[in-house]
Amino acid sequence: MDVDELLRRYAAAERNFAEVNLAGVDLREANLVDANLHSANLSNSDLREARLGHSNLVQANLRQANLSEIILWGADLSEADLSLAQLREADLSGAILIRANLEQANFAKAYLCGCNLSSANLAKAILFEADFRPTSHQITNLRGANLSDADFSYAHLNGVQLNQAKLDGAKLCRTNLAVWKKEQVYLADLSEASLQGADLSYADLTGANLQKANLLGADLTRTILTDANLTGAIMPDGSVHY
Repeated sequence: MDVDELLRRYAAAERNFAEVNLAGVDLREANLVDANLHSANLSNSDLREARLGHSNLVQANLRQANLSEIILWGADLSEADLSLAQLREADLSGAILIRANLEQANFAKAYLCGCNLSSANLAKAILFEADFRPTSHQITNLRGANLSDADFSYAHLNGVQLNQAKLDGAKLCRTNLAVWKKEQVYLADLSEASLQGADLSYADLTGANLQKANLLGADLTRTILTDANLTGAIMPDGSVHY
């Protein structure tokens, strides 16, 4: 199936395109809202500014695809491969990315509010100024995710669930993890997270839960820890906070 046929069939109200092979194609600004692209091959494709809200991209191959400024709100990308993909300023609000491979993906200035990234692999990903804040009804979930060596500089991680996440060597310089209030109070949860060697300089962790977190070798230069829960945490010098 080529791009013209896909768009023609979509315009005729067809939505099932599971396992379609569209590797390397040009789908810029395409409208594929609610499409079923389960296990589709879209690797190396150009999907800039495309609209795929509420689409099914479970186990899809999007490796090295250009997804800059794409709309993927509410899409299901569970177990999808987005490694090395470009997602600058993409809107993934409320998307499901459980166990997705996002290694070395570029999420600079992307919107990930209310996403479920539980057990996702974001190793070495670029998340500069990315927005992970909760929506009014959904907390962003990064529980158990691999975030080692990821760059979260200046990102908004207020109220995000990061318990048991692996953040070894991650850059969280000037990241905001402080209490965020809207209709209710959200506290960033980093309990039992591994932050060995992480850069937390100038980060705001006001009110964050760091209970039993491992901060061995972490850089806490001017880190704001007001009202943070550090019970049982391993501090940068190896001591345990009581």
